[in-house]
Amino acid sequence: MNKLPFKETLTEACQIGLKNLLSLIAVTLLYLVTIWIPYLNIGTTLAMCSLPAELAKGHVIDPFFIFDSKYRKKMGDFLIIIGVMTMAITAAFGFLFIPALILSYAWSLAMLLFADKDMKPLDALHESNELTYGYKWRMFGLEFVLAMAILVAIGIVTGICAAADLNVLGVILDIIICVLIVPFVLGLDAVIYRNLTREEEPKAEEPKEETKAEVVVEEVIVTEE
Repeated sequence: MNKLPFKETLTEACQIGLKNLLSLIAVTLLYLVTIWIPYLNIGTTLAMCSLPAELAKGHVIDPFFIFDSKYRKKMGDFLIIIGVMTMAITAAFGFLFIPALILSYAWSLAMLLFADKDMKPLDALHESNELTYGYKWRMFGLEFVLAMAILVAIGIVTGICAAADLNVLGVILDIIICVLIVPFVLGLDAVIYRNLTREEEPKAEEPKEETKAEVVVEEVIVTEE
């Protein structure tokens, strides 16, 4: 069973992005404004990393949730995950990029599992590797399509503004596009996380067919009665 059908995944990502458009823009701006505050910024960064998991549950995001103290409480384990991922992916670059790309996708759900399901760092990395097995290139394809849409939009705006000699306006509009696209990127991450962590429903057992011998025995019993 394909858990990430291409069209449906992108459609759901857009729906989640539109539903939470204003709240996600607000939380992104709030994060950018407060990221320079020491210690607080570790908690807000982990909160931002957990956003797709909250969106996957159908929650409408409260922008101020990033200041919840529960995220700062996980600072140590958060830094362990960051450290392990950074060192391993950096080492994988020594094998000519592709292994690093594959590893980054293999562990792409680790932070969400850590924040959402309270997994230990190494357990989250292992589980992420298991869940993404067989889906890495599809995840890459989905993100590539979304990235191309962003680049096309920026290219069109930049081209129009350059033709009209309005370069400063073009830069401002490009920044606005980048901010507006964030909800859809997070929406895509939410759909991927939800679908890959969703347990498949067990197939209903087919009714057992009676053998001819069983039928004969039942007929004999009925006759005797």
